[in-house]
Amino acid sequence: MRVLAIDDSKSSAMAITGMIAKGESCAVEFRLDPVEAIALCKQQQFDMVLVDYVMPRMNGIQVVQELRATDTYRLVPIIMVTSNIDRGLRLKAIEAGATDFLTKPFDWVELQARVRNLLALRRAQLDLADRARLLTSQVEAATRHLVRREEEVIWRLARAIEFRDGTTGEHVSRVATISRLIAEGLGFDEERARMIYLGAPLHDIGKIGVSDAILQKPGRLTDEEMAIMRTHVEIGCHILENGSSDLIRAARLIAGAHHERWDGKGYPEGLAGEAIPVEGRIVAVADVFDALCSVRPYKQAWPLDKAYAEIVACSGTHFDPACVEAFQAQWPQIMAVMTTDAAAGDS
Repeated sequence: MRVLAIDDSKSSAMAITGMIAKGESCAVEFRLDPVEAIALCKQQQFDMVLVDYVMPRMNGIQVVQELRATDTYRLVPIIMVTSNIDRGLRLKAIEAGATDFLTKPFDWVELQARVRNLLALRRAQLDLADRARLLTSQVEAATRHLVRREEEVIWRLARAIEFRDGTTGEHVSRVATISRLIAEGLGFDEERARMIYLGAPLHDIGKIGVSDAILQKPGRLTDEEMAIMRTHVEIGCHILENGSSDLIRAARLIAGAHHERWDGKGYPEGLAGEAIPVEGRIVAVADVFDALCSVRPYKQAWPLDKAYAEIVACSGTHFDPACVEAFQAQWPQIMAVMTTDAAAGDS
């Protein structure tokens, strides 16, 4: 514990500090100038301050006000020392933030008792703060652990979907990364962009309910087969419905809306414009772009520049224009994702 006495009388300050040091195991200092004392307090942390009321340059109440305006001294015990027993002065001191009073001439036993009690309160206060920091650290560590577990489950589910779908490469990973880049281009904060990044890999989770004959058919689907294929959206929504976490709720929106179109000609509900959840609008761009750039049983992969031009051409019809603008703004990063994955696939 560190104690500071502020008194323009050197003899009084020395008497106070000597008596405190005699009764308590603590470091005690004094300053005669209140302005210098405040400057010292801003450089060092004291656990208690005793301040005289009548001093040149600043009175005791002004010193209390100045200290209480400093975050590190909002809860530090401050004792006002005064020979003035006027009730109005005491009320002003309390309003300024004084914790206790000592009246001159001192009763030294009372001085030691008050200091002892307030230092014990300060120790308890610091112990509680340490405990709160420890608990906060433990909660943050547990939260990080849960987040990692949640992310692991998402990516393992996405891998299972990819195997079931028969797609090659890291389609869901690229869709997730590109979706996050678009979200950031739209100005979404880090946490919301992260929810979209982690929800995007589950956009086709409903395909686990579609037969292999359709999923892995080498060639274009018939109209009847396409109708069955489209049911993967409703299946995905049912799998993800009534989620209790923000992540599962975001994944539900993405699964249900990533085949909707800005012009209302998509499915399953034919939503148009901003009626489509923005999460679905974002993933629609990322999903179509990566699908165009990927090999499928019925087509070859498109070159990046051709796929880029197709996304831009479909702005305002298939895609939300704002999402396309964000896609264009993030194009250097998106191109880096695509070329890095392509290089990894070739190696």
